[in-house]
Amino acid sequence: MFGLIPRTFWSTWILPDDHNRIGLSCNCMLLQDGSRTVLVESGYGDKWSTKDREIYALESRTVVDALAEQNVAVDDVDDVIVSHLHFDHAAGLTSNAPDGSSVRTFPRARIHVQRREWLDALDNRSTMTKTYLPSHLLPIRDAMTLHDGAVQMLPGIAVRPLIGHTWGQQGVFVRTPDGVTVFPADLLPTVHHAHLSASMGYDMLPYENMINKREFLAEALGEGWTLVLDHDPATPVVRAAADPKDSSRIRLVPV
Repeated sequence: MFGLIPRTFWSTWILPDDHNRIGLSCNCMLLQDGSRTVLVESGYGDKWSTKDREIYALESRTVVDALAEQNVAVDDVDDVIVSHLHFDHAAGLTSNAPDGSSVRTFPRARIHVQRREWLDALDNRSTMTKTYLPSHLLPIRDAMTLHDGAVQMLPGIAVRPLIGHTWGQQGVFVRTPDGVTVFPADLLPTVHHAHLSASMGYDMLPYENMINKREFLAEALGEGWTLVLDHDPATPVVRAAADPKDSSRIRLVPV
């Protein structure tokens, strides 16, 4: 998760378990304006073998359970925006049918992603050979709405590329009466990734990721954005703040 930064350093931020794993969440956002229900991200879903669950220490709770806790059914969701199509963000778009096939989890929803990400996912362009899986992608093919670059996707909701983790990753920008809330996806997966050198070992473009992260953090600080971090298990909602010990650095502080 921290790329070139050695364990002796990052383990002072977050402790691994005996299998060298760290605790992570798959945080999603539910957006409702009274007439439309939009989900941002879908998590890893339920289509996992016992072996896979043990490897990743996956909980059984999915985004469907989280929505039910908010009295939202899968048929209520009009749109799903995914930042990119790695399994921990997009596998929840499909579920296991009784006959063992994969079917759409949200049967009414349009699914929004960058065109570049969709094409790369179909071609399995990743250093992780098992993250773009056909069982996650093929059942949703007819539900896709593909975007090219920054667009105002829906009233109050915009997406724009945040390139680095993948070529086609996008962030989600939501304007509310209280300001702008941004979901920067794996540009900033946890608060610890505000450290510019903390790029994940499977970022496709680590240098571009670092540069784009620096520019994004400066913009988040200047604009006063609220950020929702996709993998932080403890403090997923944060704002950018100047580091009192080093004026050249920006840190993330809980809201």
